[in-house]
Amino acid sequence: MDDRNPGCELDLGWISQVRVNLPAVNRRAINIQTRKAVKNEWQAAWLLRAVTCIDLTTLSGDDTWVNVQRLCRKAANPVSKDILDVILSDSTGNSDKLKITTAAVCVYPSRVHDACVALTALRADDKVKIASVATGFPTGQCPLKTRLEEIRYAVEMGANEIDVVLDRSLVLEHKWQELYQEVQQMKEACGERAHMKTILAVGDLGSFSNVYKASLVAMMAGSDFIKTSTGKEGVNATLPVGVVMCRAIADYYHRMNYRVGFKPAGGIRTAKDALNWLFLIKEELGTEWLNSHLFRIGASALLTDIERQLFHYASKGRYAAAHEFVSS
Repeated sequence: MDDRNPGCELDLGWISQVRVNLPAVNRRAINIQTRKAVKNEWQAAWLLRAVTCIDLTTLSGDDTWVNVQRLCRKAANPVSKDILDVILSDSTGNSDKLKITTAAVCVYPSRVHDACVALTALRADDKVKIASVATGFPTGQCPLKTRLEEIRYAVEMGANEIDVVLDRSLVLEHKWQELYQEVQQMKEACGERAHMKTILAVGDLGSFSNVYKASLVAMMAGSDFIKTSTGKEGVNATLPVGVVMCRAIADYYHRMNYRVGFKPAGGIRTAKDALNWLFLIKEELGTEWLNSHLFRIGASALLTDIERQLFHYASKGRYAAAHEFVSS
């Protein structure tokens, strides 16, 4: 994610050619979900990779400085040293040699400064990114001027990633030119420093064809990532929609020779869920996408279950209560 997506001219011909084979998409998703799971040290390795791709999130109406500080502390030390020492004993023998953090914390614009202060105090500001939702999250139902100002404010406060929300009505009405122009302006508002993730809110788009087309428009307009959901819709990240979005990303890469990142978010709560998404990315996009520069998981509760599974491996079969891993 060091190089930002330059985008391209809006190609309405490309968009008009989009066709989605729904039965094939569903079969592909079922194939991912029903395959035999990886076990033992292989599972532990995949789960550690998942941890490094998490955008640890708090987007609640009662967020306070304390909530954000706790979130940042967990992001900087997501897996206990005791567990890491056991997992890594066959290789490095010392978890200090492998610095595991989450990829980012994700907060509201008004909490970006709190996250900056907390991560600086933890000396993790160079490892953990600060992502801020913006543009009238979660609905996007604000005047464009207001949405752009919110982006600029979040960047000014210290955010280096911005998760913007599409105006879903433009997708439903197939106003691709207007959608393209809005996303372009959002990218411009991010400035030279912040990368932009575009939230499609797939549960509100009506069809997989609309998801594919909206993905293409967002990428043409310069989105560095495309993201499934705000987490507030009735339907959020599902594997079938992941298949559709990953194939749009592959399509864009083959035509434009630029890798756009992918972020599923909403409803991803278990280690098994995380593994399914990692397998999907590996098989649909390739190992080049299996890192925090090109793949993120938006989640708040997922990390707890992953740490429980890692504890189970490290302790040779004992499970701990979930509450033991809620805070660092």
